[in-house]
Amino acid sequence: MERGRMSRATGRQSELPMRVQDSNRMSMVYTTPQSKQPSFGKLNIPKPQSVTSERRTSFFGARTSGANMPRNSTMSGFGGTEKIKDGRPLHDKSYVQQCIRQLHEFLTEQGYPGTLSAKTLQSPSTKEFVKIFEFIYCQLDPTFEMPNSKVEEEVPAILKALRYPFVLSKSSMYSVGAPHTWPQALGALMWLIDNVKISWSLSKQELLFSDFCEDGDNIEEGAEYNKLFLDYTAETYSKFMQGQDTFEDEDEAFLTKLKKLYNVDEVLLSTMEEKYRILSDEVERLEKESQTDRLMTKKMERVKLQANLNKLQSYRSTLESFEASLENKASELNDELENTASHLESLKHERDELQHLLQNQKFTPADVERINREKRELQQTISSLSKSLEDAEQHKWNEEITLAKVKEKAELKLAEYHKLARKLKLIPLSAENAGGHDFEIRPFEFGPSSMIQHKTQIQMLLRKLISDVEEENSRLADMKLSLEESCEQVNSNILDKSNDIKQLREQIRKLDELLDCDMQELAREEEDWAQEMESVDNHHKLLQKKVNCGYDEAVQQLKAAQQQYHLVLQETNEERRTVANNLASVFTTAANHLSITEKCLENLHSKVQHLRSKTIEEDKAAVQKMREAFKGFVSKANSL
Repeated sequence: MERGRMSRATGRQSELPMRVQDSNRMSMVYTTPQSKQPSFGKLNIPKPQSVTSERRTSFFGARTSGANMPRNSTMSGFGGTEKIKDGRPLHDKSYVQQCIRQLHEFLTEQGYPGTLSAKTLQSPSTKEFVKIFEFIYCQLDPTFEMPNSKVEEEVPAILKALRYPFVLSKSSMYSVGAPHTWPQALGALMWLIDNVKISWSLSKQELLFSDFCEDGDNIEEGAEYNKLFLDYTAETYSKFMQGQDTFEDEDEAFLTKLKKLYNVDEVLLSTMEEKYRILSDEVERLEKESQTDRLMTKKMERVKLQANLNKLQSYRSTLESFEASLENKASELNDELENTASHLESLKHERDELQHLLQNQKFTPADVERINREKRELQQTISSLSKSLEDAEQHKWNEEITLAKVKEKAELKLAEYHKLARKLKLIPLSAENAGGHDFEIRPFEFGPSSMIQHKTQIQMLLRKLISDVEEENSRLADMKLSLEESCEQVNSNILDKSNDIKQLREQIRKLDELLDCDMQELAREEEDWAQEMESVDNHHKLLQKKVNCGYDEAVQQLKAAQQQYHLVLQETNEERRTVANNLASVFTTAANHLSITEKCLENLHSKVQHLRSKTIEEDKAAVQKMREAFKGFVSKANSL
């Protein structure tokens, strides 16, 4: 199976077709109304007319594709430096409320462990937001655990790793529930929920007839293979949009990743290919030698026919199970139709009761006028209160924006201080140079007076640290002098050791002279061995002459055996022709029976298809009539 994957991977040069050269290509107009701005992630939904009319929103908007789409339509957000503007109406209150309801529904369905309510999601704290983000992200990665520190850096980093197309700043994590930051954080959560649903839909895909799939646990459509394939497609498509037509480097990298994924052993693969070539040559040779053997060919045909018969029987059992499932669906539709009819009768009864109550009601003209007057007064009061509420919210919004700008400037200076402190190894509390003191400034945990006191305390600690560093510097200078003295002592020891080495070299020279003497003795021994080998060769030649005489006698015996073999071969061929004639008649009868069986199965298949289509059309017509009757009844009830 891995061999099939490799062959498919090497055979695909690119997922996109080559461009066709056209002289009028530059004169074509590629701009469309949708291509004026990036369409990735845009929501094309109207404003809801009422609170009860909700629509399911999704981060992924309408897909703009086709021959007239320009190159920089969607891929600009991935390949270029241009930031994508968020097209979602995150500052629309009705849209934000709709997203909050969908978030609440998703968390409830998936069994969110913490306390959850729609009121809490209007302006959650940073701690609650981190818990919700961790719960949603665990749907993608069950092994994920949110760290206890630096959460404001971890969440934007995770979104960036997931290729979230918009920016969620680190400063916004300090006040997630603020009116100007919560919509952006809510949009990131909705985008993450859409990714979870897409991941679920990809993992739940199954084959139609999984029983026919051999080695079903190792099919290509796994999570790791899909990820590699999607990355490869995105990279090649990005380069295609930039004007590239061939992707040889990408194909080679993709093939390397596939081999690494499926643990392909190159050496084993090459040896198997060599074995396959040798076996193919052997089979070819055997086929050429056995062309006259009709019995073997008939046996092969019999095996193929038996395999086809087994496939037909399995396909027939599959069709029977499919027919049973269709019958079950038809019975379910009949039950649903009966339930709908009973519900319709109950609605008619309820309509009669309401009409009876309407006829028995009695209101005087004075009561109607008084009710209308009170209604107008209440409407005026509501309009004045809503106007004052909007003014107050606008003032609150402006003040919060000003406060956020001041906080961002303070956070920039604080970040520079923390960066320098980390370089000096003063932060965190367990750092090397911290000495058990806390040099980190947390402006959101102290008031103004505490901030000044904290600053003076840090300055005193820094002065003390500078004095300690100067003392350490002087101590190291003294240590340097002592080390220089010890280095001089080591140099004198090195001179003594060099004299010892000279004496050892003289001893080595004497041992080399002894070795030369031993080598000369070995050369003399080799000459003696050569003379002995020459005498052995002469003896070998005498033995070879005697063997040749015995070989001539064996050749004469072989000729006599071959003559006897030809006689036996003629008798065997006669018997083989008789057996072949008998088998031919048997196979002819089996082939006729198989053709009759195939025709019967084809007729049965056509009848089942006709019955299934007829049943589906009847069910569709019945459901359509029922829906039209229900719509008519609803319209009449609304008019009443």
